[in-house]
Amino acid sequence: MSSITAASQSPQQQQVKRILEGVEDEHGGVIVEMTKEPLDASLFTSLLHSSISDWKRQGKKGVWIKLPIELVNLVEPAVKAGFYFHHAEPSYLMLVHWLPVVANTLPANASHRVGIGAFVMNDNDEGEDICDAAVREVKEETGVDAKFVEVLAFRQSHKSFFDKSDLFFVCMLQPLSFEIQPQEAEIEAAQWMPFEEYSAQPMVQKNQLFQYVSKVCLAKKHRQYAGFVPVPVGSDPLGQETYYVYLNRQSLSGY
Repeated sequence: MSSITAASQSPQQQQVKRILEGVEDEHGGVIVEMTKEPLDASLFTSLLHSSISDWKRQGKKGVWIKLPIELVNLVEPAVKAGFYFHHAEPSYLMLVHWLPVVANTLPANASHRVGIGAFVMNDNDEGEDICDAAVREVKEETGVDAKFVEVLAFRQSHKSFFDKSDLFFVCMLQPLSFEIQPQEAEIEAAQWMPFEEYSAQPMVQKNQLFQYVSKVCLAKKHRQYAGFVPVPVGSDPLGQETYYVYLNRQSLSGY
């Protein structure tokens, strides 16, 4: 990555080279986790710039640098190189840099990350309702206009995104258009298919979460399952944002 050879490297230089190689994430990015060993800011700056150039040549997207509090001296050179603060914890600061020229799709920081699944899965915008996020995701990634019907199920997991919890919602939508225009930068393929064909796919059969989603959808198809619909219950003090509670309205019909 740098022009420094192994024979001429000091222990500090060897450490920086190893760290800046990082590890790939599942979204085409790189995660660099710094150790607590003291590092010279000028050396870090030089290797950071060469690393960024190398990551761009590889077509990497988001680059994450986790700086322990002991390396606070490296914050300024990282920011000058294009990084910005993503989140901070008592023992570290997470910096991130979006490399492509296309719109930044990195998730904002939160105590939980929220994912929306309508057979198109991604992160929703900060401050966006689940019902709106599901419609937007389908439109952006498949080109299909749709109307939100209800939340069918949700899954919570922990330690999934930089030690944050993850909430994944499975939503039912009603299509308003049928022509598919996949967003190639985000998804590999999209198509309409019979439910039986979808549920028979190996990725569904081998994944417990997808198996449950398939069962829920099958029950819904036969009108034997009721999901959760958004019901407005108020708004913020300025009256600009509506609050929703998601509930099974069918079970409340007698109350």
